[in-house]
Amino acid sequence: MSRNRALVPQAKEGLNRFKMEAASEVGVNLSNGYNGDLTSRENGSVGGQMVKKMVESYEKNL
Repeated sequence: MSRNRALVPQAKEGLNRFKMEAASEVGVNLSNGYNGDLTSRENGSVGGQMVKKMVESYEKNL
């Protein structure tokens, strides 16, 4: 049973766009669908960039 579900299903498309934007910023060739050929380092850099941008946005709105 998969537990990896979005809390707000309507936000899925926005999260995918955000992920693609973060991937392009760090130079990772991310495609829609299967990305199992990417290294852990590449995937981690995308996630790290996403977190960095979310923190910057939060701090900006304080």
